[in-house]
Amino acid sequence: MNTSDRQPVLITGASGFIGVHLARLLVARGRAVSCLVRPTSQVEELLAAGAELVTGDVSDRASVSRAVALSNAQVVFHLAGLGRAMSAADFMRVNAEGAETVAAACAEQAERPVLLLVSSLAAAGPSREAPKVESDPSLPVSDYGRSKFAGEQAAARYAGVVPITIVRPCAVFGAGDRGMYEVFRPVARSGIHVVCGHGDRRISLIAVADLVECIVLAAEKGERLVPDASGRGIYFAGAEDLSQVELGAAIAQALGKRVPRTLRVPGGLMRVAGFCGDVATRVRRHPGWVSSDKMSELLAGSWTCSPAKAQRQLGWSPAAPLADRLRETAQWYLDARWL
Repeated sequence: MNTSDRQPVLITGASGFIGVHLARLLVARGRAVSCLVRPTSQVEELLAAGAELVTGDVSDRASVSRAVALSNAQVVFHLAGLGRAMSAADFMRVNAEGAETVAAACAEQAERPVLLLVSSLAAAGPSREAPKVESDPSLPVSDYGRSKFAGEQAAARYAGVVPITIVRPCAVFGAGDRGMYEVFRPVARSGIHVVCGHGDRRISLIAVADLVECIVLAAEKGERLVPDASGRGIYFAGAEDLSQVELGAAIAQALGKRVPRTLRVPGGLMRVAGFCGDVATRVRRHPGWVSSDKMSELLAGSWTCSPAKAQRQLGWSPAAPLADRLRETAQWYLDARWL
């Protein structure tokens, strides 16, 4: 795939945080971008970018096949998925079965496109003593992580007929991200940085602007999955690692504020909060970000990964230091009046 030509691509999950940034990048590079979107998706930014829309859902095989055929895609970027859900079954239905549906739709095309599957570090599990590398065994600790790993395995069953590459991002942040906003907000408003549990776990971070570059490069020239070959065709996308306390200080610096006061929340209290979040989800019939599943991830240890393989094989590296990317994100939050 050459990003300077007009070969068409299809993006699932394009209306999400990462998907919008990827669509903008590909349109800016002259690609013919089609986006599979649900009828309820917010599509204003995609239309403004110049993308074409195809209505459908990754849970519906017919609509996915139709989208792949109509787009004439040479590359399918599969980003659609659930980050929060009512149940483990919902995670599996969208994140695992959705990945299989997209892979199957690619397999039935006369000219089979490259499938670039965007997974998650959660599929690999926490890093424990050293950053995760692609050949490490996958040991997810949450329903979300297990569903993302199941999606990888489902797609891998088509590796003999479809060229497939997987990218596993670490914690992603940038313009429009609501997840990192929840970390920025207490630092900006009260000078407090909340740290989960005891110790000072480390976390790998990547700006969305750098992640989408990695995704495009992996589609262009990455390894393709080979059945039963551990780590082949998989790339971790990470920029820099920080401890929880260092992250608070870095965010304060990005905001032009003093080093924040660290507030440590005991693990037991976090588990109680997760349980309360589960109850609230059942009452509202709508999943929230605070859940037992999310607490399982936060309390599991460090979440770091090595970008060495992507750097070596793809020639990829972040275009700007982490401190600059955090400043850009802080400025976006301020300009958008989120802070």
